[in-house]
Amino acid sequence: MNRRWITVGVAVLLAALTWVVFGQTLRHDFVNYDDQRYVYQNTKITGGLSAAGIVWAFTHVHSENWHPLTTISHMLDCQLYGLKAGGHHFTNLLLHAIGAILLLLTLQRLTGTFWRSAFVAAVFAIHPLHVESVAWVAERKDVLSGVFFMLTLLAYVHYARAPSFGRYFAVALVFACGLMSKPMLVTLPFVLLLLDYWPLSRSKESESAGRKSAGARSTMIKLFAEKVPLILLSAGSSIVTFLVQRPAVGWTEQLPIPSRINNALVSYIAYIGQMFWPIKLAAFYPHPENRLPPWQIIPAITMLAGFSALSIALRKKHPYLLVG
Repeated sequence: MNRRWITVGVAVLLAALTWVVFGQTLRHDFVNYDDQRYVYQNTKITGGLSAAGIVWAFTHVHSENWHPLTTISHMLDCQLYGLKAGGHHFTNLLLHAIGAILLLLTLQRLTGTFWRSAFVAAVFAIHPLHVESVAWVAERKDVLSGVFFMLTLLAYVHYARAPSFGRYFAVALVFACGLMSKPMLVTLPFVLLLLDYWPLSRSKESESAGRKSAGARSTMIKLFAEKVPLILLSAGSSIVTFLVQRPAVGWTEQLPIPSRINNALVSYIAYIGQMFWPIKLAAFYPHPENRLPPWQIIPAITMLAGFSALSIALRKKHPYLLVG
């Protein structure tokens, strides 16, 4: 069978799989946790899509966030479905299915392996850690930015294989759209640097040309300089996010820096654990402040150091571990 038709078939199966798991949300209502601020009690949103509304989305803060594309998507839903919650849930489901299919295409082009890519995309599509993002209308920003995340990766693969200004502009454009959906994408330029290492192997171009370490350093500098415009977009998004969210998160400034670092370290391990064994999931996780016991902090540091050391030691034989 033609490879293209196999890809189309698997893409359809991914969409069907997403529907089987999340299709039930079309019967769900809004919830009274952020949905009211994002949608049904916000007259700027319930008024539907208009030129004035689009201008408002770009010039005003929405629920302590500046994410104009997410805001516009909610306006469009109200234009199409009114306040019928099922329509809003359908958009979340559709965006998540598109994100999973784009992940399949991206991984296939990055690695040249199809069925492994399909497996990863399937896990991405139905993993319990994505339930909140898909089943909660207020988390539209997550599934929408996810689509732009995948599009940025896909555009970057296209650019890396044959660099040109037009292809780079496409990368920057979809990345900017992702930032305007959810500023969580600020780290994406550094993800692209990792992809330069593996599987694109762009960091090894100088070595293959017979150059020595100086040439390798020159290549790395070039690859980093290539990301500077994208990093500047991230910096701008970070500044805007800091300014608009400061009233909402200002209380964390009262916490000592060590307490914040300890919570981050323990959270890393918690999220890694939930990737493989997704239990004790909740809509809200209270910050532990300075109450984390040493028996949680010390193992987290040890495990992260061990994972890192192992990945570095195996980087030549298994470079995907370092990237992953």
